[in-house]
Amino acid sequence: MNAGDAGSLAPALDWASPRTRQILGRSLDGGELSVEAADLLATVTGRDLHALGLVADEMRRRQAGDLVTFVVNRNINFTNVCVKHCTFCAFSRDHRAEEGYFLPVSEVVRRAREAWELGATEVCLQAGLPPKLDGRYYIDLCAAVRREVPGLHLHAFSPEEILYGSVRSGRSIREYLTELRAAGLGTLPGTSAEILDQDVRDRISRGRITVAQWVEVITTAHALGIRTTSTIMYGHVETPAHWIRHMALLRSIQKDTGGFTEFVPLSLIHSEAPMYAKRLVDGVRPGATGVEVVKMHALARLMLGASLRNIQSSWVKEGPKLAQLLLDAGANDLGGTLINESISTAAGAQHGQLVGPAELRRLVRDAGRLPAQRDTLYAIVQIYREGEDPESPLDRIDDAEARFGSYRRLIASGEFRYTRR
Repeated sequence: MNAGDAGSLAPALDWASPRTRQILGRSLDGGELSVEAADLLATVTGRDLHALGLVADEMRRRQAGDLVTFVVNRNINFTNVCVKHCTFCAFSRDHRAEEGYFLPVSEVVRRAREAWELGATEVCLQAGLPPKLDGRYYIDLCAAVRREVPGLHLHAFSPEEILYGSVRSGRSIREYLTELRAAGLGTLPGTSAEILDQDVRDRISRGRITVAQWVEVITTAHALGIRTTSTIMYGHVETPAHWIRHMALLRSIQKDTGGFTEFVPLSLIHSEAPMYAKRLVDGVRPGATGVEVVKMHALARLMLGASLRNIQSSWVKEGPKLAQLLLDAGANDLGGTLINESISTAAGAQHGQLVGPAELRRLVRDAGRLPAQRDTLYAIVQIYREGEDPESPLDRIDDAEARFGSYRRLIASGEFRYTRR
């Protein structure tokens, strides 16, 4: 390690064990973290864990700087009806269930327009997979939103939804994505990844999109110029070795395509997840521990940061306070305002559905960093220096549930009942 690289990190590395010190020193010198070395770091505790966090923070500083970004966006989960029965999902309902809903296109468009009027630059559209869905539905939905709100970025449809739409329409994935892009699709969320290990997937979501199919959708999108996020869901039956191999696969894809905009670790919200609440899967643990959450973000920075500079901490999954602390463990982004959040809420998330721009800026400044609003592709919309605090319409909303509704109110209401379609 060069003396200049060590700097104020020298005491922390001196306290670390020799093997951890050697691995972290190689990272500071610009070496790529191998799978084997990452496996070892995934087991560290105590001062070795502190050293891992400090080095991840230093690499964040070098790779992403001191800005902490966020996007003003809205989630619209337009239906909870789904033909899949993933054991981690508390959001979906069978098409015969009384709590199944399906928002009409006009309601999706209304919510998108409302988001735009409240300052959002992005709307995220994701949902369940309803039976016998018209293969053109996703295309028509994009076109309808684009016609009404042409300036709003459409971040829409998981790889699972893309696969479903292509099958239902009889088109190849490439043809289907090409039509979606022409209809207004901007980017894809890289969700439905869970753990990119087929054995684990077969335990927690048998019959869902396979690893190979997920990779095909993602790399096809990248080849077409459609960028995507990337995610991991952890804290269930996987081991740290699965995390490392998941990230190694993402790193390989990013080296080939450069198409990922960000990596978002998503810890399992366990309390209402059927595999935990109903004991459907043996060995499910109650979500990730705090130590696991810190390790995940720090390892993500060391494994992915050289080619994928944006590591997000999720206030929905971890709560705003832990999400803030993760800014010192490799993260440089706090995600979005969301406005509506249904999937994590259904699983038992306790942290609300809206965090306004003013509160996100406060959290960032309290962490000693500089807040900035970004767009979906990480172009900076505005940097907020000390004393620059313009009020957003979202900051004036005292009761988000009263204004925008909630998942629980939606499934209890008969207004958009799926069985009435």
